[in-house]
Amino acid sequence: MPSTRKRLRFHSITAALCTISLLTAVPAQAAAFDSFPILQSTSKDHVKADYYVPSTVENISWGHLPNRDSKSIMTVTSGSTIMFDTLSHEGILEDQGRDPEKYFASFGIRPDQVLDDAKAVAASELQHDFDNDGPHVVTGPIEIQGAEPGDVLMVEVLSLTPRVPYGVISNRHYKGALPGEYPENDGRKEGASAANPELYQNISKFTPVEEINGKLYGVLPVEQGGHVRFPLKPFMGLMGVAPDTSEKVSSVPPIETGGNIDINELGVGSTLYLPIQVKGGLFYTGDPHFAQGDGEVALTAMEASLRGTFRLTVLKAGDPSLPRAELKQPFAETEDYWIPVGLDPDLDDAMKEAVREALGFLNEKLGMDRATAYAYMSAATDYEVSQVVDKTKGIHALIHKRHFIDNLKLSIAINGSALGSSIIGDEFYVPLRPLAEGLGYEVEWDPKRHSALATAPGKNLTVPIGQSIYEMDGKAVYNSDAAIMKNGITMTPVKTIPALFGAHVNWTTSGNVLKASVTPSLD
Repeated sequence: MPSTRKRLRFHSITAALCTISLLTAVPAQAAAFDSFPILQSTSKDHVKADYYVPSTVENISWGHLPNRDSKSIMTVTSGSTIMFDTLSHEGILEDQGRDPEKYFASFGIRPDQVLDDAKAVAASELQHDFDNDGPHVVTGPIEIQGAEPGDVLMVEVLSLTPRVPYGVISNRHYKGALPGEYPENDGRKEGASAANPELYQNISKFTPVEEINGKLYGVLPVEQGGHVRFPLKPFMGLMGVAPDTSEKVSSVPPIETGGNIDINELGVGSTLYLPIQVKGGLFYTGDPHFAQGDGEVALTAMEASLRGTFRLTVLKAGDPSLPRAELKQPFAETEDYWIPVGLDPDLDDAMKEAVREALGFLNEKLGMDRATAYAYMSAATDYEVSQVVDKTKGIHALIHKRHFIDNLKLSIAINGSALGSSIIGDEFYVPLRPLAEGLGYEVEWDPKRHSALATAPGKNLTVPIGQSIYEMDGKAVYNSDAAIMKNGITMTPVKTIPALFGAHVNWTTSGNVLKASVTPSLD
């Protein structure tokens, strides 16, 4: 298929990607972003979630996390969906002038393409100590009715939508994986402040977004010519519940109740489990990312604001969905993996903790004796460095669910109603007709094309059997996971549901049952 590019980037990326110390004005084509919606704050009347939380000055803290004494901004019932407009710290910090409109104007961004909540936070009377506070804008906390210490909060990530078509990647002095080596200059100058941000001599790379064949990419220049493009993989770097302390809690290091865990697997479709220490839980989020490599070595990833929707559910002791009988720190899962987490200021000790957590999970949840689990992990489990730049370092295990396929059952439901489902080979399938009908489509079979046709107002989808080229609204779309025919029924892989229908699919493990919950789009 021919490549279709939507120019959501500037005329001169090489010129635009400058250091903060230069703040070179760039004659950029802001009009190139006009086709990309800027998601300013809205109102509850305009969202499909049960609740809506904008990142207004009243709803955020800057640089520190909620604690047991924090007052909730909202109370919700367990199982509710909440849409958050989260805000990136990049563009509002002191070494960028604490004036996002002026800062982003240096890259050709018009005032109407800068988020109003960024302007409001930067211009507010909120105290922020650039040297001692964390950089993050933390939205919340949210009280969940019935949450008590000892419970677990299950956080399902339903959707993540970019609010702007650009981000920033930063390296600041004495931070990152190579402190003292990068940035490659002689460091902060006397008089560095929000009024004189260039004197910090920190380096930030403005990173525009480009759309190619319906997929979004970050774009950076190559010195010898051309550009490098990497796919966006949005996730929230910061999700957590309040720790049981009255002390001020920095937003930088991740803690046992979550916080800045920076695990790039926690995108749409993931589920995060957090041990609750205080009444009401007090959930918060922030530090939105467009993309991050394992390690996040420069200090930040591609930081940019996201509109995210979550489902928050309280799990009581004995609930079969709990990953461990007594969860003491974050645990996550996706369609593909169970993800035990290790956190410690020492990377070696973080690795040991991740291994211990994985051993406990395999023993308690999946019934493996510890010696066998240890052997299995050595042969077949990957351990990734979440990040090495947040004081407390993180390592997480990726335990492949499909390795345990003979011991697991599959259950898929849409709007609470069970669908027939099958594990065929090592893939998860759902019958197309009841799935599509549950999402508001009508389905018929086209024998000439050996395809299922699904239609809804303004939408048309052709799903061929055994082929990777689908047709969506008259356009050819590549999908690596083909539908199959089983006993005269068209079966589609569960992983294709978001791309084909725009629905959300989140995974939990209840006992020995893999449960996929399909939710119509809340965007």
